[in-house]
Amino acid sequence: MITSLDQLDFNKVYSYSDYITWQFDGFVELIKGKIFPMSAPSRLHQEISINLSALLKIYLKSNHLECKVYAAPFDVRLLKNPNESLEQRLGKTDKEIYTVVQPDICVVCDLEKLDDRGCVGSPDLIIEIVSEKNAANAKRDIKDKYEIYAANAVKEYWLVRPLEKTVQKFVLNDANNKYEVAGFYGIDDIVPCYTLPNLDIEVNEIFE
Repeated sequence: MITSLDQLDFNKVYSYSDYITWQFDGFVELIKGKIFPMSAPSRLHQEISINLSALLKIYLKSNHLECKVYAAPFDVRLLKNPNESLEQRLGKTDKEIYTVVQPDICVVCDLEKLDDRGCVGSPDLIIEIVSEKNAANAKRDIKDKYEIYAANAVKEYWLVRPLEKTVQKFVLNDANNKYEVAGFYGIDDIVPCYTLPNLDIEVNEIFE
């Protein structure tokens, strides 16, 4: 039984079947089978996460949408082929899943992707709050997760930078499964959401 992060081999490739057996404090992510430890979020990070989660929750409720919003820790299992049918997704064994991420915030509108362990497949919207003082975590959000989210057809991806007080928005180009920059926003700007109609979030409210 794995009860300490030190027992894991960082050069080894692990699957979700391994991941769910680990019993230690703290959280990790798997990206293509490789382990990435997660650091404890800062107080500012948590304030931003709560602000965004509340704004999204209020929007979904007031618009009577059945989408769900989740904040980390929340396991999202991503698949090699995002175009698989629901039946194919649910038929995947734990040994066939090699990427398990915990987005800071995600919105899932296809509720059939949800189970008691999290989300199987791509959320519609993912927001990562960049840990700018931690170079490894920042690289993971800006490069590694950016690439894996695009490859898995996450429709919209936001990078929130607490120190700069900015939001960068990316929208997936379905023709090539690559992200295009859809906006860069700062204080006093309003961020329009691509995947959720009529949702506009004031940057000031995010960093309030």
